[in-house]
Formats: sequence, C-alpha cells, structure tokens
Amino acid sequence: MAVLPEQEHEFSSLKKCARARRGLELKRLWFSCCSKIFWCKKRKQSGFQGVHLLNHKAETLQMSSNNDHVFIPISQRDTSGPPGTTSNDLKTVTEGAVLSFHNICYRVKVKSGFLLGRKTVEKEILMNINGIMRPGLNAILGPTGGGKSSLLDILAARKDPQGLSGYVLINGAPRPANFKCNSGYVVQVGTQFIRGVSGGERKRTSIGMELIIDPSILFLDEPTTGLDSSTANAVLLLLKRMSKQGRTIIFSIHQPRYSIFKLFDSLTLLASGRLMFHGPAQEALGYFASTGHHCEPYNNPADFFLDVINGDSSAVLLNREDKDGEGKETEKPSKRDKPLIEKLAQFYSTSTFFREMEVELDQLSEAQIKKKSIAFKEITYATSFCHQLRWISRRSFKNLLGNPQASIAQIIVTIFLGLVIGAIFYDLKSDAMGIQNRAGVLFFLTTNQCFSSMSSAELFVVEKKLFIHEYISGYYRVSSYFFGKLFSDLLFLRMLPSIIFTCITYFLLGLKAEVGAFFIMMLTLMMVAYAASSMALAIAAGQSVVSVANLLMTISFVFMMIFSGLLVNLTTIVPWLSWLQYLSIPRYGYAALQHNEFLGQNFCPGLNVTANNTCSFAICTGEEFLIKQGINISPWGLWKNHVALACMTVIFLTIAYLKLLFLKKFS
Repeated sequence: MAVLPEQEHEFSSLKKCARARRGLELKRLWFSCCSKIFWCKKRKQSGFQGVHLLNHKAETLQMSSNNDHVFIPISQRDTSGPPGTTSNDLKTVTEGAVLSFHNICYRVKVKSGFLLGRKTVEKEILMNINGIMRPGLNAILGPTGGGKSSLLDILAARKDPQGLSGYVLINGAPRPANFKCNSGYVVQVGTQFIRGVSGGERKRTSIGMELIIDPSILFLDEPTTGLDSSTANAVLLLLKRMSKQGRTIIFSIHQPRYSIFKLFDSLTLLASGRLMFHGPAQEALGYFASTGHHCEPYNNPADFFLDVINGDSSAVLLNREDKDGEGKETEKPSKRDKPLIEKLAQFYSTSTFFREMEVELDQLSEAQIKKKSIAFKEITYATSFCHQLRWISRRSFKNLLGNPQASIAQIIVTIFLGLVIGAIFYDLKSDAMGIQNRAGVLFFLTTNQCFSSMSSAELFVVEKKLFIHEYISGYYRVSSYFFGKLFSDLLFLRMLPSIIFTCITYFLLGLKAEVGAFFIMMLTLMMVAYAASSMALAIAAGQSVVSVANLLMTISFVFMMIFSGLLVNLTTIVPWLSWLQYLSIPRYGYAALQHNEFLGQNFCPGLNVTANNTCSFAICTGEEFLIKQGINISPWGLWKNHVALACMTVIFLTIAYLKLLFLKKFS
C-alpha cells in the first residue's frame, strides 16, 4: 500500500514510538491499532487507504507513562465515509452527533432455585429511561447494580435485544447499519494471567485504539476504574479535550473526585433501573436542593448524590433533623432505600428538567416510526473478506511469534521429544522384536500428535472477549476471524512440528528407506494433528474457560486410544461395539502408519518367504502382520485413512465455525 511522502515521517515516528514501549503487550495493542486503521477506514479515491488518516493536519495527544510516550493523531472528519454510506449516515458521522433514547426498558430472565424447584423470574433492569446525550462529556452515575453498564451497552447497540423495548436515535434518525463502525467502545484489555502494561497504559491505549477510526460517538465503560486519582484525572482531561472537538462522549463512572466531576457537561443518575436525574451536571446540586437535600460544604457532589440515592447520607439525616426539629428518624437505611428511590424518581418525572427533555425528545422522534433499530440485525463492513483475512492472519502470526511460550517453546519440545524417541527406539531391527518396537513407536507417534494438539483449545477461548468486542464493533466477519486464526494455528503450530518430528525420528528409528514412505508418514502425522486440533476447536469454541474443554478432550482421546488398534485387536471386538473404531482419530493415523511401514517388510532373516510361503508360529512378513490387524493391504487400505481424517477435519471445523457464528455476542 502506497504511503504519501508527507506521511512517511509521521508514520515512521508512530511505529518507533510503539516499538519503544516497554512490554510485549503494548506492542500487540499497537499492531491492533494499525489493523483497525485498515479495517474501518476505506477511501473511495484510491481503494483502501486507511493510512491516509495521517494526511490531515492532526492534533497530537501525548499519552505518557514514566518517560515513555505514544502519540496518537486525531484526524479531521473523513467526509467520504466507507462504501455504502448514505448521505444521512455521513451527516451523522461528520456533524456533532446528538444521541437520544426513548422509553428504554430492559428485562432479563433470572433462574433461581435448585433442580426440580428451579424457577424463572423476570427482573427489571431499566424502567422507562429517557434522555439526550449531546456533544460533550455525558456521565452516567449511580450505585453498583443501578443499571449504568446496561444503559451504556444499550446506547452502544451491544445489548441482547431480547427483553429490550424503546428506541435510540442519532440526530433524530435510527442508528445506521454501520453505526458500530462509526462509534467507538472502550473496554479493558489484557488478561488475568499476563499483567502486560500498567492499568493507565491499558486504559489510554484502549482509548487510542478507538480514536483511530475517528468516531463521532465514543462509549466508555468506567474509564477511571483501577486507575490512581492522578491518572484518572489525566484520562478525563483527555476526553474533555476530545469532546470540545464535537465528539459525543458517553461513559459510566463510579464515584469520581470533584476535579473530574466538574468536567462533566451532562449527568445521568440511575438507581435500581430508574432515572433519578438527567440534565446539566452543574445544575444537579441545585436540583437536589429543591428536593430538600443540601450538599454539605466541602463534600464531593458525586459522593453526595450516591449517598442521597442510597439513603445513608448524613445530608439526608441533617435535613430531616432541620425539618422535624429533632432526629426522630431511626429506621435502618435498607428499609428506606426503595421508598426514597421511588420518591426521587417521581419527583424528577414532575420536574422542569423532565418536561423540557420531553419536548426535545418529541421533536427528535416526530418522523421516527417506533420500531427496533436495524443496527441489531445488520452490521456493514468497510472492507472485503480477503482484506480482513489478511490482516487477522498477520496479527495472529505476530502475536504467535511474540509469545515464545506458544511458538518457540513448542518447537524446542518437539525437537527434544524427537531425539528422546529416536534414542529409545534407535535403529529398529527386522526381527520379531522389531515388529513390537515398530508397532509401539508408531502408536506413540500417533497419540502424541493427538495430545499435543489439545493446545488448540485455547485458540478461540483466550481471545473470546476480544473477538466479541471487535466483531460487534464491525471490524471483521466471523468467517474472516475463523480462517485467519486457523491459518496461524494449523500452518505453524501443527504443520511445522509434524515436519520437524518426522525428519528427526524417521532416520533415527531406521524406518523404511523409501522417499515415498517418508513423505507419507509426514502427511499422516499432519493429518492426525489437523483432525485432533479440529476436534479440540469444535469442543472448545464458545467456552469461557479451557479447563472444561481439556477435560472433555482428554476423555475423548482416551476412548479413541482404546480403539486405535494396539491395545485391543479390532477384529476381536463384539459387533455392537466395533462401530466405535470409526470415530477414533488415532485409529486412522495408526493404521496408515502401519500400512506405510510394514508393507513389503521381511521379519524372518535368512528365510525364503517365497519358497516357504508362510511361517508356522511367527509373523514373517509385514503383510501377515497387517492382515492379522485387520488392515487392508491394498493401496486404498492406506489412502482411505487419509480421506477419513480429512472428512473428520472438515466436520469438526464446520461445527467449530457454527458454534462461533451462533455464539451469544451481546451481553
């Protein structure tokens, strides 16, 4: 892709800054940032040129930690828009977006009880929530469990539409199908196992990733959680500067300090799913004073609001004492919570703020037919399948190479294991003991391929939350992600170890000295690894933890080993159980390896097998051994095993893809 000359210096500086960041995790995040440029900003003039964001005169945001710096440019608005964008969509993108939400109600079904006494009850999360979010800082504040995150997810079109009623408008029109490509949603990055970078770096990098597409609306789920007060203040100052450029920034937050609170333009207070206040943040204290609740001197307004809502504020008690002349109120806060919340919700519904908001909401929804937004049903993409596949594959390979535990370590273990097996079974002889040793080592090679492929279970489990976030944000299709991850796993972690393992063990073991036999063994081990990896993916896809998938795979492989052909002669199994052998991956791999190695071998040195035809008490030829094992010695007896492994691979991959496709992606 061509880069304009005037962009080269800025773009190279950005890459150098990213490389200078300490820790592997932030390097991965930078690559994700670059990938997102290519996914979500496609130019009409010269095809897909996401890097042209740098062509604009950019304001640079400096995001520092200690002495390290990362510069993220905020470009001017892209007036061309992605392909398929209508003029109305462009208006939404280029102008300051006004987001309004009308009669939002959200209910979920909760199961309670145990076994036969289990009941399903409906819980109301949000009740008739209305409001308007204009360009600026729009904070959603409330106690834990008040519905802040639920409302934020609904506004961002990331909530399961089941149980949801009401509608959301952008500048008085329904959310366009490409809404998720034109808006950003900041979540936490990193894992519970790898700390990577600090909390402040993660949070600011997450914000930077969403800024690359230059969204008109930015959603943030508690952007200050886990940060120290200084870093939290820096993050909100950054968001405030962005809001002054015409962005509509909507975020949930928990007990901000006063220096952060005074930055808010709009404040929404929620409690028990009900609206306590929605209006200008600086007028909230006056509103609560009109309800009879006065903020004490030097008290943080945000803390005061939460205390009033929870019913345990000293201001509440002082107001009651002033009103009654004495402190007669001795009820416990828990008994007053719900009546107080209902009282505050009712008071707001009759306030001037609510009436003025209703007038504006009516104006915005005059031409709107009340129906659910199509944003839930359709996601448009700015790039083609092949383009997404290329960038997902590049990111997967880059992450793989940057994780020595999953790449280099596996190669080292493969080499070490190959040398150990080669030393144990070194130079197999063509005698009776050679038959046993050959059967044993071929069985080990097959089962080793199966169990080493269990690591594929992590492929879709570890990045499940990241995949859900990026998919519903419109970065890529499910098919692009699926095949991109497959290429990085099957081509590198399955094919390369099989090649190395074959090259080491084949010659140390002294197996059949034929070029064709060598490559057939390599192909067989790869096919076994592919089939076993596909089964692991089919079991683990959609799971949240790897442990359950590992348990199921271990049990499955143990049963498959029984029917592989070594532990029990398959010809002796009773008919009503013999069909299980056709479900065994090791059985096909083991049979192919035996056919490849034993056919044409003579295990009775000095005996003319042509003249004597057969031995009375021993197996003298490989053909005799194969027949006793129930293996067809014809060429089809070899290749039918590869066909079966290929069919099993396709079936398991199809199951894995369908599970990923129909995975519940909305919260």
